[in-house]
Amino acid sequence: MRWPLITLVVLALLGAIYVAEAVIAPFAFALFLIALVWPLQDRLQAYIPRLVALAVSILLLVVAFSGFASLIIWAFGRVGRWILGNLGRFQDLYNQMSLWFEEKGVAVASLWADHFNIGWLVGLTQKLTSQVNTTLSFWLVVLVYVILGLLEVEATARKVEALPNRRIAQVLLAGSAETGVKIRRYMVVRTLMSVLTGALVWAFAVLFGLPLAQEWGVIAFTLNYIPFIGPFIATLFPTLLAMVEFDTWQAVIVLFACLNVIQFVVGSYIEPRLSGSVLAMSPSVVLFSIFLWTFLWGIPGTFIGLPITIAVLTFCAQDPSTRWLAMLLGPPEETDCPLPEQSRREV
Repeated sequence: MRWPLITLVVLALLGAIYVAEAVIAPFAFALFLIALVWPLQDRLQAYIPRLVALAVSILLLVVAFSGFASLIIWAFGRVGRWILGNLGRFQDLYNQMSLWFEEKGVAVASLWADHFNIGWLVGLTQKLTSQVNTTLSFWLVVLVYVILGLLEVEATARKVEALPNRRIAQVLLAGSAETGVKIRRYMVVRTLMSVLTGALVWAFAVLFGLPLAQEWGVIAFTLNYIPFIGPFIATLFPTLLAMVEFDTWQAVIVLFACLNVIQFVVGSYIEPRLSGSVLAMSPSVVLFSIFLWTFLWGIPGTFIGLPITIAVLTFCAQDPSTRWLAMLLGPPEETDCPLPEQSRREV
């Protein structure tokens, strides 16, 4: 009865996470941000009062997020204005594609009229407005959690150290410290790879003569933080623009293929070699975790899913009773998964 019971518990836990997204997701993002900001907070409060250090840390965090959001708004705004200024060219492309489909027996005009009408546009506008309001509320709650969490890090550590069960205390302390190190290194590597991807996309767009080269580079940089889905969107948008910019389909196919090569080389060849033991997981586990958390929480889950999996496996590696799970879900070669410090001392 052990494994069926474990399966039921896991399914019940995932169901609770899915239902309670509005409560758990902001808390998970807050823990993620605390892991990133705490070293700065800890270093600052060694020289200045703790509340002043907290204010500086939160200010830097807000500035970083505001700058990131401004880049996204600027890039997509420029692309949107370019599309509005070239609607005639998109209309010509639509007419050509409709004619081609109708020759094959597909009535595109009726499908367009049934699904893409004024009601659909109004509904889409309302949905986007609602999503913006939800996103702002979400990050406001996250910010409150981060402020409270940074104030309680040291007190929580002292409470864990005082636990009578030394085994649990050691797992929590060592797991938290190692998880923070891994998440910070993961974000450093992800940022470097995003910068490299954006620079390569910008350079290729300039060489290929694609309009809005800077904007495509910024979009590739920002969306690269969302695994799999982000790079796909960053590749799809320039391809759609190339369909009205270039006269031949061969040029569009070459553009699409080259952008995918850039994403593949950076994401599948360079990044794994820089991340090292941070992503000491099987590639299938990485893909599964991204799809699982995307299903549970949508786009936010796509971003936070991999850090959550890193944290879970890091905590599992701290205790002998669960270390087998970290090894089982680790990289294909066992030698690539280093043992934690406690295990090395035991050996």
